[in-house]
Amino acid sequence: MSTPPSLLMVNASLGTAGYRKLYQELGYAVVAEWSERKAISLVRKKPPAVIVADFYHQTDFRDRLSNLESLLAAVQSAPNTRILVFYETAHQAVLDKVSARLRIDAAFTLPVQEDLLRATLQTWRASTPASI
Repeated sequence: MSTPPSLLMVNASLGTAGYRKLYQELGYAVVAEWSERKAISLVRKKPPAVIVADFYHQTDFRDRLSNLESLLAAVQSAPNTRILVFYETAHQAVLDKVSARLRIDAAFTLPVQEDLLRATLQTWRASTPASI
């Protein structure tokens, strides 16, 4: 019996937390992490098949544009990990700047269209290498 692919939910507050049941129905082993630093540690130890994270921008960030840049930088060395972010439309310009520098495989505006989320994760699940 094979181990289900892992899905890491990060900063699960805006949109990601509400879909935990869907992730599990699609066959993912779900891990939730509120701390970006702990999420980075998990990614370095064993990269998940998918990372789902809430993306946001605050004007008081001094050395970065968003809450996810450190995590996105860490996961660039794990090419088999898919990255999905949920974001508010007001943050589109910042997301565009971040995604120009760091890989993001899919980005969905809130509220998320569940059928699109399901289809994306099913496609990724079907193409996930057995080792993840």
